[in-house]
Amino acid sequence: MNQKSEHTFHIPVMGIAFTIDSPIKVARFGISSVISIIEDRLIEIMRKHYYPSINKPYEPIASHEPDCRAKRITDYLNLVNTIVQQQMQKIKAEAFERGSEIVKYFEMLPKESRLKKLYHEMVDCSQAEEKEIKQSYLRTQLVAGSIDVNIMTKVDRDNRDKTGNIIQDGSDAVSALRGYINSNLSNSSIVFSAGLNPRIFNYLEHFNAFDPNDNFEFQKKVIIKVSDYRSALIQGKYLAKKGIWVSEFRIESGLNCGGHAFATDGYLLGPILEEFKNKRQALSEAIFEVFKAAIHQKLGFSFTQPPEIEISVQGGIGTHEEDLFLQQYYQINSTGWGTPFLLVPEATTVDPHTLGLLSAAKDSDIVLSKNSPLGVRFYHLNGTTADEEKQQRIAKGKPGSPCTEKHLAFNTEFTEEPICTASHLYQNLKLEQLKTLQLSKKELERQQTDVLAKECLCVGLCNAASICYKEPFLRKMKAVTICPGPNIVNFSEIVSLKTMTDHIYGRTNIVSNQQRPHVFIAEMKIYLHFLKEQLMDGNGDTVDTKRKNYYQTFLRNLTDAIHYYQSILQNIVVKQAEFMHALQRAEKEIVAIKLEYALD
Repeated sequence: MNQKSEHTFHIPVMGIAFTIDSPIKVARFGISSVISIIEDRLIEIMRKHYYPSINKPYEPIASHEPDCRAKRITDYLNLVNTIVQQQMQKIKAEAFERGSEIVKYFEMLPKESRLKKLYHEMVDCSQAEEKEIKQSYLRTQLVAGSIDVNIMTKVDRDNRDKTGNIIQDGSDAVSALRGYINSNLSNSSIVFSAGLNPRIFNYLEHFNAFDPNDNFEFQKKVIIKVSDYRSALIQGKYLAKKGIWVSEFRIESGLNCGGHAFATDGYLLGPILEEFKNKRQALSEAIFEVFKAAIHQKLGFSFTQPPEIEISVQGGIGTHEEDLFLQQYYQINSTGWGTPFLLVPEATTVDPHTLGLLSAAKDSDIVLSKNSPLGVRFYHLNGTTADEEKQQRIAKGKPGSPCTEKHLAFNTEFTEEPICTASHLYQNLKLEQLKTLQLSKKELERQQTDVLAKECLCVGLCNAASICYKEPFLRKMKAVTICPGPNIVNFSEIVSLKTMTDHIYGRTNIVSNQQRPHVFIAEMKIYLHFLKEQLMDGNGDTVDTKRKNYYQTFLRNLTDAIHYYQSILQNIVVKQAEFMHALQRAEKEIVAIKLEYALD
């Protein structure tokens, strides 16, 4: 039976660089984290940086080598695993004395954990021989946090050989997945985000990496990031037909998150979690019925009971009380703490300049922008060097970026070969086209603004690591983009890993904004703002029937959420009068929107 860390939170993937080496920083303390493996040039930089730490020479994997992308990923994940295993051997050999990492390991655990209680028993023990026995046992219980990886399923551009033919199984996401599959990581998970991608999911079927062993345990697991129950059921059953079990559904708020934001139709986190809570067994049984037949046909295994499905949640969590409520009331296995960890250099990789911007960020600095070339809304921090660089290029009449990585090159509006909407080429072609369309001045300006908003994320989200480790990513391209969630404005202090874990577990409080709304209220405000923005952008007073139905559904879901929160208010550890007033204000706002846009 695989041992499991007793921490009740994980660090989700953030951007590309920000958690690229988080396992090396936190896994030895039992904390799980997620690496983005989409950018293999950055991974090659990290290989070069970290090989000296294990006293081995760095041997480059050149970009012209066959399947270089998968090879780079495999080798980096193996390297990270080696480093973490060496760290674990070292920490197990340490003395239990103040300042040692083995003491830090146990001190950071939640007080309710079994190991924390045994640790305190050891500390309080007065008999030397018994104390040594307890210490020896505690050493055997040290477990590394899992080294998980993320693939954003939408980032799956085809790659071509020198003759221009599409390389079979060579797309960005598929080759990244192959890199993970071929790694020696065990008790690890691949996290798929951004929806169902048939090509990636079908590719899984060809490998045994995700098959159960004779003890019905999985060494490599699948985690699906979802925004609602329906998505979990659809994706879970799709994979089950291929004999692939989803070990965890990672629920994320559609808008109260960092990075790319996938808004629901006004369906909020509380009601979503309630549905998972009520239908958890039904979800497991429905997926298991499909999986049981598929795995019997594939391996001859006869499962009599479904393997465990864990449910986790992330997006805007900011206090111990919120964390505890989500876990206890909704029976959640783990919570994801992302954005606050951007202020923890012991856990994430953020360059000093950007770290200063994050710690000083106010509400107006965090924008749900249209900056992503994917056409998906994207959280953006004002004042970054990437933002400054983009504005300078626009001012010089040379908008757009050089497109070196091409991971987001999907547009074929003007060219046969897909190009990126943040590129020089696309933006120049699009701006020239707009001038010929005889648009009104206002509409022309609106569309020009949308075009110019797009920025290079492939490079911008990598450069923090390049700066921190003094390893050049691309010559003359050093600007940094960062994508924190709105929750960053509630934290202003750069803190240690232990301080952040103390905050999560209620041993200290580092929230700097004393007016911070509860996570449920914050999400509701964001959704209301998002809806009003859409109505204003889309001339909501004259919307067609389809859009009107969408807005009405959106408002109905928000109203249902208000009623739901009112019904469970007595269970939430919060200033209840303040929470109720916030719900009432939201209800009045919904009524006003309905009247203004005739959406009854």
